[in-house]
Amino acid sequence: MTETSKIEAIRGKLIVSCQALPDEPLHSSFIMGRMARAAKEGGASGIRANTGADIGEIKKEVDLPIIGIVKKDYDDSKVYITPTMDEIDELVEAGVEIIALDATSDTRPAGKSLDEFFAEIKAKYPGQMLMADCSTVDEALHADELGFDFVGTTLVGYTDQSRGDKIEANDFEILRTIIDNVKNAKVIAEGNVNTPEKAKRVIELGAYSVVVGSIITRPQVITKTFVDKLDEL
Repeated sequence: MTETSKIEAIRGKLIVSCQALPDEPLHSSFIMGRMARAAKEGGASGIRANTGADIGEIKKEVDLPIIGIVKKDYDDSKVYITPTMDEIDELVEAGVEIIALDATSDTRPAGKSLDEFFAEIKAKYPGQMLMADCSTVDEALHADELGFDFVGTTLVGYTDQSRGDKIEANDFEILRTIIDNVKNAKVIAEGNVNTPEKAKRVIELGAYSVVVGSIITRPQVITKTFVDKLDEL
């Protein structure tokens, strides 16, 4: 399958985020590989995954297109999703179709701006497809202007500039505004899409694809939704 056909394969389809951080019960590259296989068996058309190690294991289990990230904290920055060239190098070596990175207005490690970082990536890896993880409409539109291939709503509500926002508020108003105003990038809906009905709705609104994570792949989160409901009794 060519790169073009792999990207076309996720149009209007579900991408499942298979991630488990070190402090989570399912943290294991082996487990994430099996999680990806289960997602494929359920009909997923793509996978979003964290770290080269997990991606390597996932690629042994499925041949689906992968959105790759590396989450890493740096003392001098709030940015933690693929924040430096070290993480970009790791993902290129892993062979992912799309690399996602924080494309918010927050400054990257060593005081680097998004514009500077994007230019460095494109100079080193001109053919690599990139996804902008954004938290506001303005950030998404700026990422589109820079030349990102994909723009996602991944960080809505998770940054100081978007605190309190929710992607699904007012019938996905933020998502609709982004879709209506980007000129070139494909828009991927991600964040709080926690029911099949919401996933269907974002595709109806014009999202290229939808990423769903915790409600499929984090059993502790799924369990808590049931427990919290029972606690209302």
